[in-house]
Amino acid sequence: MTVVYDPDSRHNSEFGLSQNREAHSRLVQAVIGWAGPGQAPALQPRDFEQIALQLTGHGRVVAAELRYLCEGLPPRAEPRVLAEVVLEEAERRLGQPRRGTARCAQMRARQVRALYERLDRIQGTRPAAPPLP
Repeated sequence: MTVVYDPDSRHNSEFGLSQNREAHSRLVQAVIGWAGPGQAPALQPRDFEQIALQLTGHGRVVAAELRYLCEGLPPRAEPRVLAEVVLEEAERRLGQPRRGTARCAQMRARQVRALYERLDRIQGTRPAAPPLP
């Protein structure tokens, strides 16, 4: 898994989402699977912080891709409007200080999941590129 810590979203073009998606999706599922207090694995705070850091970096890459795809949609198109709501929430949540807790890691995992859900919907609504002559 390539871990991206890119708080300013400067390296988006260097990292392909497809190669990282499967690994990060598994991480997201595992972290969200920690049902509640006492259900998270017995990790040190620095381990939870590292998980949050990985999810933050990947979330920023996904957000940048989603933002790019939104630019190709009409300004008032429903998929774009909904994606922009998720992007605003992602910016706010991913910008919060990381804490060495399972809750912090879970919040970031949920945000990455929401970004991917929106990305998938945007990709499903974009018109196909015209065939090359």
